[in-house]
Amino acid sequence: MKKILIIGGGFGGCACAHTLSMLEKFDITLVERSGELGAGVRTNFWGGHPYTYGPRHFLTKDKKLYDFLDKYIPLRDCSDHKYLSYAEKDDNFYSMPLSYDDVETMPDKETIYKEMEENKLNKAAPKNLEEFWVNSIGSTLYEKTVKNYNKKMWMVEDNKVFTSFGFSTKGDPIKKGKRKAFDLEGYSAYPIKLNGYNDYFDLSTKHVKVLLKTEVKINDLKKKIVTINNQKHEFDYIISTISPDEILDYQLGELNYIGRDFLKIVLPMENCFPDDVYYLYYPNTEPFTRIVEYKKFTNYKSKNTLVGLEIPSKNGKYYPLPLEKEQILAKKYHDEMPENFFSVGRNGSYRYSVDIDDCIEQAIAVAEIIDKKKWENTIPLEKHRERNFSSMGKK
Repeated sequence: MKKILIIGGGFGGCACAHTLSMLEKFDITLVERSGELGAGVRTNFWGGHPYTYGPRHFLTKDKKLYDFLDKYIPLRDCSDHKYLSYAEKDDNFYSMPLSYDDVETMPDKETIYKEMEENKLNKAAPKNLEEFWVNSIGSTLYEKTVKNYNKKMWMVEDNKVFTSFGFSTKGDPIKKGKRKAFDLEGYSAYPIKLNGYNDYFDLSTKHVKVLLKTEVKINDLKKKIVTINNQKHEFDYIISTISPDEILDYQLGELNYIGRDFLKIVLPMENCFPDDVYYLYYPNTEPFTRIVEYKKFTNYKSKNTLVGLEIPSKNGKYYPLPLEKEQILAKKYHDEMPENFFSVGRNGSYRYSVDIDDCIEQAIAVAEIIDKKKWENTIPLEKHRERNFSSMGKK
């Protein structure tokens, strides 16, 4: 029986354990350095209030991926939710993403419209994130709704360091009408049960040897020889959800991440946000980036409500930096990975855009590649290799 090692027990690692164990032909070991599975997606409780480290709703455009998770963790729709963004300059909340309806209420709307008209004459392609936003909405609107948010989100001094824009826009920069949650065309959902995705972490690893509070030392990556609990083991396949530079002992340099300090606060009121608002963005000079009211996702009933404040920091590896130089370094690491080694998940792929649905898609891709056949009539295998999966068991 072929032996498979999975490094990391977040959603990506658990999803791979699940799809591979369903094939019933592998001896699978999952190693997790913390004391529990699920990482940032795991639901915790404070005073009875369920919460995760940041909002972890399930977003996807693919019904097959939605159906896959809903089969094991029944989901409820939350597509009606909205985000608001507080502009300190105006002392007002506006929709996120931006809408012309909001511009109509702004005290400097004439200046904003004038800048937009002037920018229509600029046909030059933007060279960086700042140019993209200024060209799209003008400098005035950019200054009060976008500039500082991106700078503190990524802990940079200047948005010009970013030469790609998809991670920032998540839809049209501005358009007419009321807008919801980045105008997602697809599914926005959250588990029905108060413990969120936790049951999935248990069922996905039911037929897998799970070692918690355990580290892996790579002895020979090509031969897949590792040390676990002072004993050497040899595997046929390794699936890693941790940063690729860590796998190769930082031989080419260290990849950079942004972490989070997370503050949970219970307020003496049943709800503190408007009915359809799930979280608030703060694009000003305050240290936090957003506040989440978790009841909106969990439907928890209480006379009090829990909110979470997120403050960018170097505490943890939550978000790979969407900088070109970092992506180039990550690709160099992925190119060094041997046959039958897989890098998956947000950190393994070193892609900020990888989310829960991508982890499921990657897990299906890994199962297809290892089993050498199509798996449950899902997405064509070549499509997996087109999207975010930099090191998928080279052939």
